[in-house]
Amino acid sequence: MAGSSLGQTLGPAVILMGAAVLSVPLFRRLGLGSVLGYFAAGILVGPSASGLITNAQSILHISELGVVMFLFIIGLELRPVKLWEMRGHIFGLGFAQVATAIALLAITGYTIFGLSAPTAFVAGAGFVLSSTAVIMLALQDRGEISTAEGKKSVAILLFEDLMIVPLLAVVALLSPIAQEQSGWTGASIAVLAILSLLVVSHWGLDPFFALLAKARTREVLTAGALLVVLSAALLMEFAGLSMAMGAFLAGVMLSNSSFRHQIESDIEPFRGLLMGLFFLAVGMSLDISIVIAEWELLLSLLITFMFVKGIAVYSVTRLFGGTGEQAMRRTSMFLQGGEFAFVLYASATSYGIVSARENAVFSTVVILSMTVSPLLLLMADRLLRKKASMDGTEPAKDLKGRILLIGFGRFGQIASQAPLSCGISLSVIDENPDRIRDAERHGFKVFFGDGTRLSTLRHSGAAEVDAIMVCVDDAKAALQIVELVQHEFPRAQLLVRSHDRSHAVELVRADVRFQIRETVESAYIMGAESLRALGYSEDAVSEAAQDVRMRDVERLADQVRGDAMSGRDRLYLQPSRKNKGENFG
Repeated sequence: MAGSSLGQTLGPAVILMGAAVLSVPLFRRLGLGSVLGYFAAGILVGPSASGLITNAQSILHISELGVVMFLFIIGLELRPVKLWEMRGHIFGLGFAQVATAIALLAITGYTIFGLSAPTAFVAGAGFVLSSTAVIMLALQDRGEISTAEGKKSVAILLFEDLMIVPLLAVVALLSPIAQEQSGWTGASIAVLAILSLLVVSHWGLDPFFALLAKARTREVLTAGALLVVLSAALLMEFAGLSMAMGAFLAGVMLSNSSFRHQIESDIEPFRGLLMGLFFLAVGMSLDISIVIAEWELLLSLLITFMFVKGIAVYSVTRLFGGTGEQAMRRTSMFLQGGEFAFVLYASATSYGIVSARENAVFSTVVILSMTVSPLLLLMADRLLRKKASMDGTEPAKDLKGRILLIGFGRFGQIASQAPLSCGISLSVIDENPDRIRDAERHGFKVFFGDGTRLSTLRHSGAAEVDAIMVCVDDAKAALQIVELVQHEFPRAQLLVRSHDRSHAVELVRADVRFQIRETVESAYIMGAESLRALGYSEDAVSEAAQDVRMRDVERLADQVRGDAMSGRDRLYLQPSRKNKGENFG
C-alpha cells in the first residue's frame, strides 16, 4: 500500500523531469530558449494532450514557490536604500503604465469585443498584470537586472504586484452580489501585513540567523532561510497580496545582513528547480479543447490585447524619456499577461461579473500570451540587434610603421607605450569601432581592421614592418594571425599575447619567437609583494621571485614537450592536512 502511494507521488515527478530533460535542451539547441521548452513539455504531458499529468492546477500552485524564491534572491541584491531610490519609478512609471494599459484594454474590450463595461475592465486589468516569472527570467538572461533599465522594469512589476489588492477591491465593488465585507477592509489588512513584515524583517531576521549560525550546521541555516521565505509568502497570501512580493520584501530587508551570500547559495537550487516546474505547470494548464472550440475568439483577443498593451507600454516609456530602442525592448517584455490574472478572473467569476465561459477564455488568452512571450522576446532581440556604427573609424590602408600592433584593448594600450617612448612609429589596428572612437578621443590614431584577414594585414604594412605585436583578446584569432604572418610575412618578428598557459604552449609549439601570458607578470609581482608584506628581506624576496620564474619557465618547456600535466613536480603545492609540513614541490 505504501509502495503504491509512493509510486503515485514519484510517477508525475519522473514524467515532469523526463519531459523537461528532453525538451529544454532541444529548444535551447534550436535557439528558442529554455522557457519555451518548459511550456512545450508542459503542454505535451498535460491533461489536454497526452493526459500523463492530470492535476495541473495543484502543481501550478506548488510551483509558484519558484517565482517566490526568485524574487527573494532579487530582493537580496536590492538594499533598502536602492529600493527607496526606485520609489519614483514604482509609483510614477509603474502607475502610468498600468493605468494607461487598463484604460486602453478596457475600451478595446467594450468597443471591439462587445463586453459589458465591468467585464471589459476585469479582462483588461487581468491582462495588464504581467508575468513576473517570464520578465524576471528575461532580465536575468540578458544580465539587465542591475542596470538602469532593468530596475525600471522591476519597479513596474512591483507596482503591478501592489495593484492586485485595489483591483480585487474594485471587483468586489462592481459585483452585483451583496458582500458582507468591504473591499477596502482587505486593503487595510494588506497594508497592515506589509508593515508587519517590514518590522519583523528589519529587527528580527539578523538576530534569527545569528542564532542559527551558532549551531554550525549548514542544514539548519538552509531550513531557516526556507522558513523565512515561505513565512513571508504565506503572510502576503493571507493578506490577499502576491506571495512573490512578500518574499521580495524579506529579501530586501536581509540585503544588509552578513548572512546574505550564505542564504542566497542555500536558496538557489530550490529556486531553479521550482521555476522550471512553474513553466511546466503553466503549459499543462492550457486547455486545448477551449483553444479548438474558441480559436477565432482566442486568436483575435490575443493579438488585439497584446497589440494594445504594447502601444501603452511603448507610449509610456517614450513619455518618461526612454529611447525608441528602450521602448521596444520593454514592450517586448511586458506584452504578456501573468499569474495574477488567474486570481482576478476567478474572483470576478465568484462575484458574478464574469461568466465561467469568459473566465476560461480570458485565462486561456493569458496562458497563450505567456507561451508565445519567449518567442517574441527572441524575435525582438534579433530585430534590435544592430551592427556597431562605423562612424569615426578609418579602414587600414597603406599603413607605414616599423611595428604593427593588432588589438588595442587594455593589453595593447600598455604594450604600445614602450616603443612609442623611443620614438618608434606604430601602425595600430582593431576591429572594435567603439574602442577606436575611444582611442581617438584620447588623441590616439587606431585604424579599423580584422587581423585574421590577409588583405587587412597587407593594407596594414605587414610585409614591411620589423615586428608584429599580436595583442588580441581571443586565443583562436591570435593563432590564426600567427599562422598567416609566418606563412606570408616571415621576415617580421612575432610577439604574441597568450590567453593562458595552454595557449602559451600552442604558441611555443608554433615557433612563435616571443609570447607572454597576459596575467603572469602581475601574478609574479603580487606573489613577491606578499612576502614583503610579511616582513621578508629584499634578498629573500628576490631569491624567491627568481626561483618561481625559473620553475615556471621550466614547467612550460616540459609542457611543450609533453602534456598539460608535465612539469607538475616544479610546482610548490599546498600541503594536505595529513602531510602537514611537507613540501610536494
